Amino acid sequence: MKKLLNQPEDFVRETLAGMAIAHSDLIKVNFEPNFIYRADAPKTGKVAIISGGGSGHEPMHGGFVGRGMLDAACPGEVFTSPTPDQMLAAAQAVNGGNGVLYIVKNYSGDIMNFEMATELAVAEGIRVQNILIDDDVAVKDSLYTQGRRGVGTTVLAEKICGAAAEAGYDLKQVADLCRRVNLHGRSMGMALTSCTVPAKGSPTFELGSQEIEMGIGIHGEPGRERMSLKSADEIAETLAISIIEDSSYSRTVREWDESTAEWIEKDLTNTPFAKGDKLLAFVNGMGGTPQSELYIIYRKLADICTQKGMEIVRNLVGSYITSLEMQGCSITLLKLDEEMIKLWDAPVLTPALRWGV
Repeated sequence: MKKLLNQPEDFVRETLAGMAIAHSDLIKVNFEPNFIYRADAPKTGKVAIISGGGSGHEPMHGGFVGRGMLDAACPGEVFTSPTPDQMLAAAQAVNGGNGVLYIVKNYSGDIMNFEMATELAVAEGIRVQNILIDDDVAVKDSLYTQGRRGVGTTVLAEKICGAAAEAGYDLKQVADLCRRVNLHGRSMGMALTSCTVPAKGSPTFELGSQEIEMGIGIHGEPGRERMSLKSADEIAETLAISIIEDSSYSRTVREWDESTAEWIEKDLTNTPFAKGDKLLAFVNGMGGTPQSELYIIYRKLADICTQKGMEIVRNLVGSYITSLEMQGCSITLLKLDEEMIKLWDAPVLTPALRWGV
């Protein structure tokens, strides 16, 4: 294993320490429990947006803490969910009196721990709502979750909902918006190589020199199919068509209900993409993919969307939700409405994403 690290057990702590020094004007880092939060938090009267997950996916989530996006992020150990005490401490630190929205990726550990954190925060008088992101069309169930995995739409939801909170939306409005973003987003990824978790010291899985994995998860979970190496255009087409032609997806989710002070189940269904849709197209690198290759994928994606009668009106191309040094990419398409477009364009100032400021 060749990595820029000291001791594997210090990987997360030293990463956080470096972030705190590099971006001291934007963020602060709390240790024990670990969480990253806005340097100007708490913002009185503003809904606080918090997300989190295992480390190794940087810049998600800590790189998105700042004005117009997240108020705090809770990093677990590499590919391991953060703990409820981290999430509770983050909520206590950034709660501005108008409630907290937890944005939760659909992985079993994340769901369990964020639900526990919700109950702990409510017991302390903090208003909390949590919304699940489950946008991965690759597989129905994975090693880490029941139902679709939460991937690229997470970044888009954090930006759009962060802008809404900055604009003064209340907790219910931000939660409803986050749910709508999730229902309108779909993603799928692929891997050219595995990644190596520092504590393990060897590749998570093996791929031959001429093999690729289609539908891979961001922790290295198996995808839909292992196949021989294809051209960039063929890979882009497989990912894009899988997303565009994905049928409606119905599922039951648990959400906290303030009026009854209990968890309730909601039945949700998203609708497929259709001719005439306006899209945000997100081509994401998995950590070890050059930007030039991502643009090659985007070029083909744009062509496919045009052929399908859909218009890309906003885009994001770069490595924003990674799997350590894995080579590969993912595509996320989000069906936009005018409200989402306005919120996407709103100013953002974070370590990893910034415009309009």
